Amino acid sequence: MTLLGTFRGNPRNDLGWLNSAGRPDPEATFHRANLPRVGLDDVAAAATGVMCSVALYLQDGDLVTNLTFISAGTAAGTPTNHFAALYSGAGALMAQSADKLTEAWAADTAKTFALATPQRITKSGIYYAALSVTATTVPTVVGSVGAKPFLTGEGNLSQTSGSALTGTAPATIATPAFKRAVPLVIAT
Repeated sequence: MTLLGTFRGNPRNDLGWLNSAGRPDPEATFHRANLPRVGLDDVAAAATGVMCSVALYLQDGDLVTNLTFISAGTAAGTPTNHFAALYSGAGALMAQSADKLTEAWAADTAKTFALATPQRITKSGIYYAALSVTATTVPTVVGSVGAKPFLTGEGNLSQTSGSALTGTAPATIATPAFKRAVPLVIAT
């Protein structure tokens, strides 16, 4: 067995399809994403007033200023509040965006939420990017489907928490519940 385990190919050749996914060079344009740009579909974020948070790996030294989510086939219908927030791996609020209130969110549209305070990451690891939308129709988002964790130490790729949220992110991700739909988030 080698450093690559039982894999016998050239990892660069095997992972070459990722280079064709259209991501910019992270050395030229800082970004982190929780999912590749292939195999994505239209998924439900969460019910109105409920926060959905997704695991996002960030590296020591990253400066996260914005979180971007992309609506899918369903636009927001009569939104009253929507915000994004960044949480530590332990679920503590680090920063949130301003509440976008009644701002429209059309179908198939990227929406960038600027964090009120940019966050310099001091320890590489899993963080949580969260989205909450209060509306008569919550938009669907671009994302994927993930499996429920079953090994000791595994965390949720996507989870819901809170209820009746409006424009303020909770101080912690309290009693998270596993969510099969995993929204795509891009941190810049």
